[in-house]
Amino acid sequence: MKKSLYIIRHGQTDLNLKGIVQGKGVDAPLNHTGRIQAEAFYTHYKREQFDKIYTSTLLRTHQTVAPFLQAGLPMEQLAGLDEIGWGIYEGKEQTPEIMEGFSSVITRWRNGELDICVDGGETPNQLAERQRHALNYILSKRNEKKVLICMHGRAMRVFLSVLIDRDISLMDDFPHTNTALYKVLYDGRTFFIEDAYNIQHLNGLYTE
Repeated sequence: MKKSLYIIRHGQTDLNLKGIVQGKGVDAPLNHTGRIQAEAFYTHYKREQFDKIYTSTLLRTHQTVAPFLQAGLPMEQLAGLDEIGWGIYEGKEQTPEIMEGFSSVITRWRNGELDICVDGGETPNQLAERQRHALNYILSKRNEKKVLICMHGRAMRVFLSVLIDRDISLMDDFPHTNTALYKVLYDGRTFFIEDAYNIQHLNGLYTE
């Protein structure tokens, strides 16, 4: 069973712009720029004939794929695609103290300590586990050959690692920005990244 996964990050929110930590516990909407990015992505990829759209349970992913929904494509939200939980940092500005805490945690993740997290948050291994459940569900839908998956930055990095069976400690090797696309092919046994960090649809975009 072959399947194509088009995986994108949601469009920009005001909290992205202000450097405020979101995570799975903050349900921010897209801002004006985010809506323009969503429309640009739709214009570029509306002829792909997706069979289904999968999103996280968070509003910013729903709004990013809204143009496809208006065109009649079915959507399903999966909690397994939600952003990682950032615990006590969620909803807070990235002060020097918080940035130092972030840096420390991410450094430990890079060193392979994937069972540690911010207080009250989620570890990369916990995130990967719920993503595997979501992936198995998506793969079980044998009649869906091409799907669009809209999720979140940190979650996308872990998800791509899970897909290609790469050490999750290397997650930061996958760059992302709002509405960046990774196209992943599944041949029935393994996943292959055919197109990485494609932001062609954002070229020349005026978002002021």
